[in-house]
Amino acid sequence: MHESDKTRREFLARMTSSAGLLFGPTGVASINAGDDADLRGPADVVLRIAPVQLEIAPGRTITTVAYNGTVPGPLIRFREGVNATVDIFNDTDAAEYVHWHGFDVPTDVDGAEEEGSLAVPARGRLRYRIVPLPSGCRYVHTHAMSMSDLNRGAFTGQFAFAHIEPKTNPGRYDQEIFLATHEWEPFLTSVEEQEDSSPQQPLPGHKSMDTNPHGWEVDYRHFTINGRCLGHGEPIRVKEGQTVLFHFLNASATNSVRFALPGHRFEVVALDGNPVPHPQLVDVLELGTAERIDAVVLMDAPGIWILGTPMDRRREKGMGIVVEYANRTGKPRWVKPPNDSWDYTIFGKNRSVPQPHEVIPLVIGHISGGKGAFDQWTINGKGYDAQGQPTRLAKGKRHRLVFDNQTDDVHPVHIHRTSFELTNVYGKPTSGVMKDVVMVQGNQKIEVDVTPLMEGLTLFHCHQQLHMDYGFKMLFNVI
Repeated sequence: MHESDKTRREFLARMTSSAGLLFGPTGVASINAGDDADLRGPADVVLRIAPVQLEIAPGRTITTVAYNGTVPGPLIRFREGVNATVDIFNDTDAAEYVHWHGFDVPTDVDGAEEEGSLAVPARGRLRYRIVPLPSGCRYVHTHAMSMSDLNRGAFTGQFAFAHIEPKTNPGRYDQEIFLATHEWEPFLTSVEEQEDSSPQQPLPGHKSMDTNPHGWEVDYRHFTINGRCLGHGEPIRVKEGQTVLFHFLNASATNSVRFALPGHRFEVVALDGNPVPHPQLVDVLELGTAERIDAVVLMDAPGIWILGTPMDRRREKGMGIVVEYANRTGKPRWVKPPNDSWDYTIFGKNRSVPQPHEVIPLVIGHISGGKGAFDQWTINGKGYDAQGQPTRLAKGKRHRLVFDNQTDDVHPVHIHRTSFELTNVYGKPTSGVMKDVVMVQGNQKIEVDVTPLMEGLTLFHCHQQLHMDYGFKMLFNVI
């Protein structure tokens, strides 16, 4: 047995014993926390994984798998720190993993196969209880691997907002709107064949180091917000003078996205659900895969506008939504925004952070697949299957992770079950910005500090589905 597999199995055995997991004859798995009512009574949250027909535009219906028959799935609202029972039904023929992204939860319910989390059996059911923490905009999504199957994993419609309401909520807004992006009808292509380039802007001093040809990439025929292409479905209706709190989620399997609303600016108040030290006004938002942004917009430019991506091809293929002021008519307008670069550090503090207990370099590498094959991805020179034993993290200690991206690709890297603090972004010190996903530009470095408080296996990976599937992931073990 491989040593890392042995570690995972031993850990799962310990977790199963301590949590009191009960497996019934009908494929039901439950966690018995000592209260039989948790097993018999109604659940606080019910998710049903099932096929759905989604009309994204007139005459264009997509067959996918989703939660509770909608894309995105239903908005789930938790109360911070209040126990919630979750019931998940799987009406498909394949086992599924449901990941509570951004939640501080034990490994058994985190929804990651690599950690030894419980799967939702095919044609089965899984029930457990979680304590929703921390407050803020989180989300839930499938964590199944897709590999070359573009009808599985994050390519499907299995995602939903999960908002953890804080114990105190001032509610300084007139409307609260949740918007999630996604793409449809994916197909394999090459970098040379793709119709548009990355939305990222080159950084000063950026030099390409990767001269080998890339393998397969993924492109899409349709782009949506909340499961609808631009012009299809209901607009966002506002009134002049209102303050609107937007929650943005990039639920793509592979793509970053940029957003602009002509005539308006976004006041960014939270990143990945965590309030930022210094809210700032920006013209354009940028989100890597799985990132969330909370932004307040003052509605002070009456008209009919398009809230969408500045990338013309993607917007024309659906990546936008109409914003309609009361008592205004006419054709929705789009105005190209400034070509600003996204900078995490403007939301942080310019002060030093405590010295870490340990510095852990994580060098991101790339093995070109070439024409007709998939690229492979490495961390410190090794793919996931060759990583060996999980890297240890000391519970309650500050660790500095150095994301050293030695590839041309932008990588939205994610760590499970905890958040991290940005401490250095492309050579610029910062502090106070807490995230669970950060985009690392090609041939650049970002340093983050993480202080894990929950024991057990913790997955680290790129949130680009193909990158994760083909090697870009590793395990930490918090002890």
